[in-house]
This record gives sequence, structure tokens and C-alpha cells, in this order.
Amino acid sequence: MMGQAGIVAEDGARTATDMDSAKGEPQPEAADLPLLRIDAVVKKFGAFCAVDRLSLDIRAGEFFALLGPSGCGKTTLLRMLAGFETPDEGRILLDGRDIAPVSPHRRPVNMMFQNYALFPHLTVRDNIAFGLRRAGMPRPQIAARVAEMVALVKLEGLEKRKPDQLSGGQRQRVALARSLARRPQVLLLDEPLAALDKKLRESTQAELMELQRRLGMTFIIVTHDQEEAMTVADRIGVMDNGRLEQVAAPRELYEAPSSRWIAEFVGDINLFDGQVASREAGRVTISTKDAGTIVVAEPRQPITKTIVAVAIRPEKMKLSRRGPVADALSAHAINRLEGVVTDVGYLGGLTTYKVKLDSGAMVRSSMANTARLDIDAYSAGQRVVAWFTPDDCVVLEQ
Repeated sequence: MMGQAGIVAEDGARTATDMDSAKGEPQPEAADLPLLRIDAVVKKFGAFCAVDRLSLDIRAGEFFALLGPSGCGKTTLLRMLAGFETPDEGRILLDGRDIAPVSPHRRPVNMMFQNYALFPHLTVRDNIAFGLRRAGMPRPQIAARVAEMVALVKLEGLEKRKPDQLSGGQRQRVALARSLARRPQVLLLDEPLAALDKKLRESTQAELMELQRRLGMTFIIVTHDQEEAMTVADRIGVMDNGRLEQVAAPRELYEAPSSRWIAEFVGDINLFDGQVASREAGRVTISTKDAGTIVVAEPRQPITKTIVAVAIRPEKMKLSRRGPVADALSAHAINRLEGVVTDVGYLGGLTTYKVKLDSGAMVRSSMANTARLDIDAYSAGQRVVAWFTPDDCVVLEQ
């Protein structure tokens, strides 16, 4: 069923002009709107609320990623953008027009599914051309457009092959070319790289980014792969239980999570629960059970609660045998925790360590392997000092 829906969306999308005739001229204020505005959208399946009053603006030419755990509502939202689901409440505005009641084949939006939904009996050329023929495009224009798409996704020489004669990466490119052939305003990508192996997935990510930049088109990708979202997207929206928990650029999302849930979901994190003890000279002192007194830099957003959590990313949790070398002026600002290495994971470019602190708490550290030999490495059972600066800390109130 999903494959059939994907074919309708990819092959039936019409141009923005077609939609104008269906919905009338854009409103005068449309020029001030983002390309896509999702306004307080709700979607329920029985008693289950898949999308809960979600609002989001996406700009023209943006590569946007929806990230979240399974069942968070990200694919349901994508299907509403494509027209396969209808919102129970709210509006979906494209260029200022409400497209929520517009059928999928009349939207300038295409969707590419994870399973690609290719016709097994058609060649590469015919798969790409299928939607163009359905739209009644003249044959010479179809031939020219297909040739353009084949070159765009680098499938030259494979036009006469059928899907079962192609690799996974090549099938993915055929599906992408078919999605782009109608030149939609927005391309929706539902886990498009999930079936590819790691190396091919990484190279395809780079190709997708280059393709999106060349076309200047708006891409919206749904993924559960955090690294993929961080790599390809200009901004990321993290969803949970049908709601957007945070929308931010990848660096901001990672370095300045808005909540404890975001901090724990995006990447690895060390968390210490504590209580604000004092504020002084741009520093905040927080008393914790597992790490003693931690000094943090005064956050940009004022702390309004006394019960907080201190978050430190593993790569900012440094290890040494005797502690950091610090001058007299900065020594008081270094946070030191002593413990024993319990686990070591060598990952090539970096090594991960688990350290059991004297308090009994466990912390994680990730350190780059800058030397060819393991002269700076630590081994299980070795006693170390884990340390970090006030600027390495993020204070979370929720």
C-alpha cells in the first residue's frame, strides 16, 4: 500500500501553476511567509495522537531533517505533507496556500519512500519517465527530461536496465530521479538511505547535499540516524510523542540542547543532577551527589530553578594520569573527578572510555587518537583523573 501511494505522489505531482488554478491566487501576505508553514497540525488514529498541535516553518531552499525515535510521528507528518494523510486540525501552507485539502497528485510535492517503489518490469528510463507520461508531457520533452535526470544522478549507461539488475545504491538513484523529474517545490525523503551500507550511505549523503544545493530545492528528510541528520541538514527538528521538542542547526542542537531529553537523545552525554549553590563572577557553583561541586559558566539564558542537571559531552570529558596542567589563575576553574577505567573501545579515529568514579557513578570520555601508537592511551583498571572546564558544561533545567 505504501509503495502504491509513493507512486502516486512521485508521478502525479503537478506544478505550482496547476495548484493555483485549484486554490486561487496566493494571499497578499504570502510573500512574507516561509515556503512551507505547518500551523497547529493535529493527527489522531483513534485515541492515539500521532501529531499533537505541531507548528513549524521551513524556508525555501532549506535541507530540513525530522529526527526522532520510532513512533514519534515524523513519518505521519511527512505523509500529511505529501497528502496521504489529512490533518484533523490545523493547516499546511505552501507558498501561503492551504494544501491540506488538496489531493496528492495536485500538490507540487513529491515523496520518495524507503522501499523506492520502483516498477520491476520497467527499465531505468521508463521508471523515470512514468510520471511525465501520466502528466501528458510531449515525448521530446520527456526524452530530454529523462536524459537530464539520468545525468543528474549519474546513471549514464544504465538506462535500459531493470531494477533487479541494479545495486541498492543505483535503485536509490532511480527513485530519486523519478521523484525529481516533475520538478517539485518540495521533495520529501522517508529514510531514503536506510537500506545502504555505511560507506555507500556516507557517499550518498554527500551527493544528496550537492544535488540539493545545485537544484536550490527544499528537501525534507525523515531519519532516525542522528549522524545522517547532522551531516545533511541545515536545521533539525527533533520530535517525541507527536511534538517538536527542539528545532535548531546541528551544532546548536548538539552543544545547546533545550532539555534533558534532547541532551540524552542526541549523542552521548554525561549527566549530573544537582542544586545551584552560588553565583559569582560569571560562574555558577552546583552541588551534585555523584561529582561533588561542579563549577559551570553562567549560561546565556538565566537559570530560574535551583534543581538542575549538568551535562558534559564525552569528548569534553578529558582524561589524564595526574590531572590537567593549569596555571594559577585558571586552576580553580577546572573540575576534577577521580576514578578507574573500566572499559576501553578503540574506534580508529578515537577511543571511548568508561570510568567508574570514586562516588560509584559512571562517566564516558571520547579522546582523539592523535598518535599512531598507544603511548597516550589508558587501559582497563588504570586510575585516572577525568576533568572538564566550566565552559564545557551545559546546565539543564528540565
